[in-house]
Amino acid sequence: MRVSSLVTYPVKGCAGAVLDAAQVSATGLEHDRSFMIVDADGAFRSQRTDPVLAVVRCSVGDGTLTLEHDTSGSVTVSVDRDSEARDITMFRSPMRGIDQGDDVADWLTDVIGEPSRLVAAPRDLDRVTDGTRPGSAQFADSSAVHILSTATLAGLNSRLDVPLPMDRFRPNIVVDGWDSPHREDEVREVTIGGARLAYTKLAIRCAVTTVEQSTGVRTGPEPLRTLGDYRRGRQKGVAFGSKFSVVQDGTVTVGDELHVASWGESEL
Repeated sequence: MRVSSLVTYPVKGCAGAVLDAAQVSATGLEHDRSFMIVDADGAFRSQRTDPVLAVVRCSVGDGTLTLEHDTSGSVTVSVDRDSEARDITMFRSPMRGIDQGDDVADWLTDVIGEPSRLVAAPRDLDRVTDGTRPGSAQFADSSAVHILSTATLAGLNSRLDVPLPMDRFRPNIVVDGWDSPHREDEVREVTIGGARLAYTKLAIRCAVTTVEQSTGVRTGPEPLRTLGDYRRGRQKGVAFGSKFSVVQDGTVTVGDELHVASWGESEL
């Protein structure tokens, strides 16, 4: 089993950036969900309600963040992670974020069509996530790292009339080499490159999977309809892929082997 792709998502809900190698820390791949878009009330925005975010591209430079959109052009902001944080919410839970200023807020408002602002995770966010092996994360939905295998996607696509690409599921680490689907559900501890990860929970899927990532358009009931036929678990919703916490920092590179230290039974 080897890593076939690495993707980080600097702004929650926006397009991912494909990497050849990534430093993995307690909060996941470098820059992953370091930023989040909020509405006028401070509630987070995602593709669940704003599918256009899928076509907002992100790049992080030396102390800057650049956002790009085909019709709205681009905006670059000097990243501020040290000013006083404001109150925000994610899934109605209170959090804190540092506002990144009016220029990027105006640009996002134009793209989305509703008042929006960009916040960054404070350096001292110190968020604790849940699961079998709790860890940390910035603005990810739950755990720091999402792993999905090509075998798992192939298993789903064999059931669909129109196959879906991997980016529908927005994984951080794509794994190739397993000969059967959903083996990532059974991994309990794994070393990849210099990083060691521990299983936290199954990845429960939402309406974001119905958004075509190349167009930012919601396409219909798939894949949730089909996943509901065979991947509905004890948890609310349908499971596809698995989430992991980081128990040892390190660099992960495309092509790295997975060394699984322990296995368990799927929680499905």
